[in-house]
Amino acid sequence: MADYVIGDVHACLEPLERLLEWLRFDPADDRLYFTGDLIGRGPQPVETLRFIRDLGANAESVLGNHDLHALAVAHGTGAARRSDQLDPLLEADDREPLLEWLQHRPLLVDVSGTRYSVVHAGIPPQWGLAEAHDRAREATAVLRSRQAPALFANLYGNEPAQWQVDLTGWPRLRFIINAFTRMRFCRADGRLDMGENGPPEAAPGGLFPWYATPGRDLGALGRTLITGHWSRLGCRRHDGLITLDTGCLWGGQLTAVRLDSAAPAFTHLDCPTASEP
Repeated sequence: MADYVIGDVHACLEPLERLLEWLRFDPADDRLYFTGDLIGRGPQPVETLRFIRDLGANAESVLGNHDLHALAVAHGTGAARRSDQLDPLLEADDREPLLEWLQHRPLLVDVSGTRYSVVHAGIPPQWGLAEAHDRAREATAVLRSRQAPALFANLYGNEPAQWQVDLTGWPRLRFIINAFTRMRFCRADGRLDMGENGPPEAAPGGLFPWYATPGRDLGALGRTLITGHWSRLGCRRHDGLITLDTGCLWGGQLTAVRLDSAAPAFTHLDCPTASEP
């Protein structure tokens, strides 16, 4: 049995199928984990969701910001953009079961039997792993409840930017979801900064990658985080962190990492057909 984690697919099913063929993935025995953004801006949202859902219990994905945006649009509270390429999903005969399956994905998942955990964007510097799991369960419970439409109506926005334990209501849930699915940079005090998406080397002064905020020690989490979301970060390895979004959507690569060996083994598949940024 092999465990694989695959970076952001963005509804690019053909590269995913080629990657799985290259890996000799066995759906009866191997396990797949995805870093989120299964759909959004790519050409085959319906086929991609069907394919991954139909892999059954041997495939899991965390939610990404584009997945959540698609759900908000479907609930009538998100503003659809032409670049989202969501019309095929919204018009599909099986849209409801596909959207329900997507809405029930977690925000954070441990790869059982390993020392790895998967999240779309990251874990904010104020949280350890136990608190991150607690906050993920808190938000996921609402996403899977009758309160979900109200949550989607209050999902958008960059505030609050700083975690406080006494946050309540929609601001609390908005921070939790922003941290798990949208975060890239933080200020030195841990405030999220959503204004930059370039590589860390080009960041303005005073901004730090969330994983390198002063005083942050990912190694202290006791597990290695695997993330997507940040295509301009690409595939990198830091102490306690592996990043896997290598820009498949933009004509880059789709990247997988195999976890069941002595050291993580990476596979990169070229995706020459780029979407419009």
